[in-house]
Amino acid sequence: MIKILSIVGASGHGKVIADIAEQLGFTINFYDDAYPNKTHIEHWLIHGTCADLVSLNNADITLSHNVVVAIGNNDIRQQKIHLLQQNGFNLISLIHPNAIVSQYASIASGTVVFAGAVINAFATVGVGCIINTAAVVEHDCFIANFAHICPNVALAGGVSVGSKSWIGIGTQVRQLIKIGDNCLIGAGSTVVKNISNNVTAFGSPAVTRK
Repeated sequence: MIKILSIVGASGHGKVIADIAEQLGFTINFYDDAYPNKTHIEHWLIHGTCADLVSLNNADITLSHNVVVAIGNNDIRQQKIHLLQQNGFNLISLIHPNAIVSQYASIASGTVVFAGAVINAFATVGVGCIINTAAVVEHDCFIANFAHICPNVALAGGVSVGSKSWIGIGTQVRQLIKIGDNCLIGAGSTVVKNISNNVTAFGSPAVTRK
């Protein structure tokens, strides 16, 4: 039986997600709001916009209801996921075959775990998150909905990351640290103190920036 997956968002991020999906046995249909100006991404065909995908679903035309949103921007990813959920799509998670995910970890729908990532025991990852290449999410961490943990980030045990926060590439976060909602932590930072909501911070140690 052919497994078909609709991917919303045809960018570099979408290419990597499509690669993961194909390794998991899916056939890919892309949808992107740049259509019809953009009709292909590499060898994959773009079939229409996100609105076209919703219209097809509402018209009861036979298509797969399985969908992943491949958009790096946390706000836009949240908007698209909510739209698709409201229109009856099945938001699935994808875990790269070379990722390591504990049997005791919890990963919600719409999250994608990239190659080399590690999610250890009793970590919880919310809806629509990105756990990017070689990121480490240690035991008892909590990643709220629509957060993005960038490549080579290391979250020590018990770290909490708020909704729609972005943890930049190569950042290290000390154990039991709490990072609020809608935060941006700059690349290569070292976070050793709690970070409030709606804050941009970077550096080693990370400090708040205006």
